Amino acid sequence: MLKLLVINGPNLNMLGVRKKEIYGTMSLEQINAEISREAVNLSVEVDFYQSNIEGELVTKIQQALHVYSGIIINPGAYSHYSIAIRDALEAVQLPCIEVHMSNIYAREGFRHNSVIAPVCTGQISGLGHIGYILALRGAVDYLRGV
Repeated sequence: MLKLLVINGPNLNMLGVRKKEIYGTMSLEQINAEISREAVNLSVEVDFYQSNIEGELVTKIQQALHVYSGIIINPGAYSHYSIAIRDALEAVQLPCIEVHMSNIYAREGFRHNSVIAPVCTGQISGLGHIGYILALRGAVDYLRGV
């Protein structure tokens, strides 16, 4: 059975509270529950991890090797400058989908660049919490060769 790791970076634990006009009203726990329901429909396992600390995210990515089939990651602000997270993803060489709830290309200029995207299989941006569901479906299809 496929097993995927969903990683969320800094401030994503504040979903439903922080900038509702951009990120919506759903909490991270509610989003994870939706992902879990879709995982059951797709017959895959998912685990969740969130941290505001870059080094903890790097460690979790490294620990994913030989445990998970792929990663779905919303690195939050780390998308734009964390070479450490980028290098960890590159090192484990697991298929990875980068997710952003907001359209990073329609926001401030500093958000337009993701140093993470070049080492990912794909990126979903701007579709709110649905982006996670699409990432899950995309990762499963990719891993199953569909």
